[in-house]
Amino acid sequence: MSTEELSTAGPAGADGGTARVARLTDGLPAAARRVLAETDWDSFRHAYGPAGDTPGHLCSLVDEDPEVRSGALAALDMSVLHQGTLCAVTAPVTLFIAAILDHPPGHAVHEGHFPWDDGPPRSLRAALLAWLAYVATAAAYGEAPVPDRSDWRWAPWDDGTPRERTPEERAALDACRTVRPALYEAVEPHLSSPDPHVCDAAVGAALPLLSAPGLGDRIPRAAALVRARLSTVTDRRARAGMARALAVWRADTSDLLTDPDPAVRVCAALGPDPVDRPRALAVLLGALRDPRTTDGWFTEPLAGLEGWFRFTVLRSALTLAQSFEEVAPVALAIVRADGASVVDFECGPILRRAFPDGHAPARPMTAAQRDLLRAFLDTEAADGLGRLVPWLRSVGLPETREGIAALLR
Repeated sequence: MSTEELSTAGPAGADGGTARVARLTDGLPAAARRVLAETDWDSFRHAYGPAGDTPGHLCSLVDEDPEVRSGALAALDMSVLHQGTLCAVTAPVTLFIAAILDHPPGHAVHEGHFPWDDGPPRSLRAALLAWLAYVATAAAYGEAPVPDRSDWRWAPWDDGTPRERTPEERAALDACRTVRPALYEAVEPHLSSPDPHVCDAAVGAALPLLSAPGLGDRIPRAAALVRARLSTVTDRRARAGMARALAVWRADTSDLLTDPDPAVRVCAALGPDPVDRPRALAVLLGALRDPRTTDGWFTEPLAGLEGWFRFTVLRSALTLAQSFEEVAPVALAIVRADGASVVDFECGPILRRAFPDGHAPARPMTAAQRDLLRAFLDTEAADGLGRLVPWLRSVGLPETREGIAALLR
């Protein structure tokens, strides 16, 4: 695409026209200029139609005006990754953004575009890394063959089978998965950034990128970089995110289980197989005894997580426990919390952990199982068990209050 074509391909900014576009384009890194020149933008589509306006938005990411930069990133968020959906133009856009991560304008403070962008001030580089993390997360969706039961969104009736995609959707997904090695190469240097917000965003992008097939061999180096940076950073969110990354990457986080910050301790315990399982479980259960405080540790969810933080902590504790009895006291307290627990993300998973092999009438229930069912009868609505019914069905228990009560006689 020529400079003249670029000048009409997106927002013009205050001074507008060819001169502005030429100035912005000429100052870009060579790799970014190649993406602009070698991509047939008009052949792609984004969420709102033909993607011919995308190069203009990309150039505006490095504009001197912070409002123009913010608006450009918001436009890409709405059109190129609309509600987390990948489109045909997403892959070349990610390559452009990867190419400008080290560009000097990345140091500039990024101003939120939407009314809900009220987080702490951060650089444009951090915002771009966070955007790449969203793309990488979308690209990884449905890739794991087995549902992750420690994921707070998992439900027993969800077999993890993704919906059938159209040819266009499949092409967009394949293109984004293909560029993941290049994206990680651009992200990795920022794992050591002196800026805690940049470092936090880089870790958030590295996690879904390194879950990709073929990139697992990069994990040891990434873990070493994160571990080295963790020893110097003081920001709670950044430290907690690093601890979680190390745990997910199966690094030894035993020393972090005694960290002075409870948020770091908990994130260090979120891995699939901690070296010190008893202490990791104790850390998780300790956080669940005061779930409202735990939820308040992060004003925004850590990268890759959604919902209340306690949901993730609970699922991890249930997965880590070798028996329901290990978690029963805390689990019962959650169920009995004056109706404040959430069925699909707390009560349901607790029920599944209590009956891992399902309920068999010929097999006597344990005391902990009976206590849990009594707690459900005490706290669920008098006219029925409501949203708990699918969970009861999934373990072969009666689906009515009368049926549960009969079992407890």
